[in-house]
Amino acid sequence: MADTKQAERKAAKLAKQIQAFSKKHGGAEGQLAYIGQMGTRIVLVGEDGGWGDLVAPSFPVAQQAAEKAGLTLHDEFDGDFAAKVRTGPYEWTRMAGIQLGGPSNGPAAD
Repeated sequence: MADTKQAERKAAKLAKQIQAFSKKHGGAEGQLAYIGQMGTRIVLVGEDGGWGDLVAPSFPVAQQAAEKAGLTLHDEFDGDFAAKVRTGPYEWTRMAGIQLGGPSNGPAAD
């Protein structure tokens, strides 16, 4: 019984975070991605192209949080949904740094 209540509290907390993200970004859509024993990643993409993620301890908790928040979910992170993501200099520098042996962390250089 305690585990069920704990899961409900976690889902409610995640739902509030999803709603805050959605409000900040003019709305949001999401996708749930199982990441093994760590749980399930809730990938969020705002209407303005901003993006982020949250991690739920399990797939059912992630589903419950998304439902409570009224988040539209996509089965896959591809196509039109993925095209909504807008990246900036930080992300490009980080991705290039990882691939090319450059800086893997920290702000992008101007």
